[in-house]
Amino acid sequence: MKDESRLQMARIPAGEFLMGSDDADKDERPVHPVYVDEFYLASKPVTNAEYARFVRETGYRPVAVRDLPTLVAPEFREPFRELAARYSWKDDEPPKGLEKHPVTLVQFVDALEYCHWLASSTDKPIRLPTEAEWEKAARGGLEGRRYPWGDDIEPSRANFLPDASLKFKRGTQPVASYPCNGYDLYDMSGNVWQWVSDWYDPDYYANGERRNPQGPPSGRFRCVRGGSWVNDDVAFLRCGHRHEVPADTYAYSIGFRIAYSSV
Repeated sequence: MKDESRLQMARIPAGEFLMGSDDADKDERPVHPVYVDEFYLASKPVTNAEYARFVRETGYRPVAVRDLPTLVAPEFREPFRELAARYSWKDDEPPKGLEKHPVTLVQFVDALEYCHWLASSTDKPIRLPTEAEWEKAARGGLEGRRYPWGDDIEPSRANFLPDASLKFKRGTQPVASYPCNGYDLYDMSGNVWQWVSDWYDPDYYANGERRNPQGPPSGRFRCVRGGSWVNDDVAFLRCGHRHEVPADTYAYSIGFRIAYSSV
């Protein structure tokens, strides 16, 4: 019998929503109607404890600081290693006290492997959400708002960096430490960036599908969504913000959450 006890999912209803932002970056324009079929999205990002079960059951590589991703410029390599060391595991053990924090330092391929493993131990077609699914879910039923809760930034609503000078004193927080949005989803803004399944194309909103868009078939960059604890620019926390990163990227500020389609 398949084990579904570990799945804590929120139902995202089918329907149309307005994707993008008219007052932001060019790659978020034009605002356009998108229809998304009903699907389910994890109520929280995958935690260290959940990812540890995957590592132990499969022998998959533990979370660690490996060859640095291409986005890390030479002058930032040492600060990157210093911050990343907090989140690096000892063999298959997450850092003590961070079990309920979102897993970080995972590449896109790691997130995919986790989804494949979880799909095999449940009867659900577990996968990463698309950009369109993620944005519809992040909005929580609020049309045209900047953040999952409304238009004003509120430190009580999300884990982000209020002052850039605090970067080495702050970090991730346990998942669900802040209020959920209208779809009962936690951490859709802040805490960790979240991998989505799409390749990145800055012009996709003008040329892409309007029903269940899957993103372009290929590209140079992948997408992460939602902003993170390390962002002091609150524009990154907006529901509509698109953030492109090289496919080999991993960071102390990137995690993921799972999704599956209704069957």
